[in-house]
Amino acid sequence: MTPVRFKKRVVDGVLLLDKPFGMTSNKALQTARWHYHAAKAGHTGVLDPLASGLLPVCLGEATKFSAYLLDADKRYTASVRFGSVSTTGDLEGTLTAVAPPTFSADALRMALVGLLGEQMQQAPMHSALKHEGKALYEYARQGIVVPPKVRQITLHQLNLLAFDGETAEIDVLCSKGTYIRSLAEDLGKLMGCGAHLAGLRRTATAGFLLADALTLETLEATPPEARDALLLPPDILVAHLPEVTLTDAEVDAICHGQAVHSEQKNAIIDRCRLYAVDKRFIGLGAVRADGLLWPDRLLASAAIS
Repeated sequence: MTPVRFKKRVVDGVLLLDKPFGMTSNKALQTARWHYHAAKAGHTGVLDPLASGLLPVCLGEATKFSAYLLDADKRYTASVRFGSVSTTGDLEGTLTAVAPPTFSADALRMALVGLLGEQMQQAPMHSALKHEGKALYEYARQGIVVPPKVRQITLHQLNLLAFDGETAEIDVLCSKGTYIRSLAEDLGKLMGCGAHLAGLRRTATAGFLLADALTLETLEATPPEARDALLLPPDILVAHLPEVTLTDAEVDAICHGQAVHSEQKNAIIDRCRLYAVDKRFIGLGAVRADGLLWPDRLLASAAIS
């Protein structure tokens, strides 16, 4: 059993983890944290226990930028089984037969095309979304009916990878907040035979790929002194933002909460990456309407000693 106590250390970076089937995201996070003895850690989007795949784990200062992954598009390989529905939308619930699937792969492809684009999706009742401070699944377990939670999502791509007449493997590229269980149920209704999610694996998020992720077994087998080399730097989470290099004097001013002059005289930049002349990542800044560059979110080690 993994010990629950350890001597905490300062370690900053991003670990691309391949979360195993049957484990909660929090358990995977805490296990990775223990291997690093990290003082601070957080993940970037929950995967259900029955789902596996890419789970970026942020350690230390990288947690300050984890929101950028929460907002990113996600990619999954979903196994959708037709002919029955589930009380939870997946294999965790009670299954009820509806009708045998009789459609072709081509008909299924046409249905997938019809589901593409922006739409309002109803979240499953067995989900962690809150209603009056309680998760929806808590109401569902008690048999209490609450107003459905509906939110806007975008399905960018739905590609049929395989279909054996009963189970389809579908490549899904979607916006944040998309419930693949709801997608499976919607697809079952379209095909007239019911469906539920039989498996789910996250394959990409925010440019990170499952192919680059490590399993917990690989992490455990890596010597402790070599584990830090497996981490990506914190600024990898904001690599899509424009870059600004500061002089030592400007770094000192920014770290004291002061604004500095910006080369972007006529632009308002929501966020940009800040670096010292030695290429050291300082944090994030923003150019406001006054034309000055202001500190936004800085690393604790940003100040020049």
